[in-house]
Amino acid sequence: MKIVVQRVKHASVTNDSLENKINKGYCLLVGVGKSSTEADIATLAKKIVNARLFEDSEGKLNLNLQQVEGEILSISQFTLYADVRKGNRPGFTQSMSPDQANELYEQFNDTLRSYGINVLTGEFGTDMLVDIANDGPVTIIYESQDGKII
Repeated sequence: MKIVVQRVKHASVTNDSLENKINKGYCLLVGVGKSSTEADIATLAKKIVNARLFEDSEGKLNLNLQQVEGEILSISQFTLYADVRKGNRPGFTQSMSPDQANELYEQFNDTLRSYGINVLTGEFGTDMLVDIANDGPVTIIYESQDGKII
């Protein structure tokens, strides 16, 4: 499982049937690969919720999402598993099948919510417009395999 975490001033996602917006917090781009598991969900959710990516009064990255009362906008992003080694068109054979990926994606969001975080989402499997006001910019990639950060 791969997740791009962006610290944001605000972020939104829209399509024909959806409009979700958060203020201060994280915009997550969540990729579910063929080998992603529930252990990866638990590991990554805990790591992201506890990540100290917000500045304290001295300007150091010492505060986590809960300490700043931040929110999460979680967007499914199968293209994180793009294979670009051959040709000019990426392949996506390492992405999990949509039905299975959506199940793990929803479990991941529910796990984040279990920490008391307000989590809004995009709409799985649709074209969406994502507007991200990256703060810092702070962007970190988290990846887990077999429940371990890699």
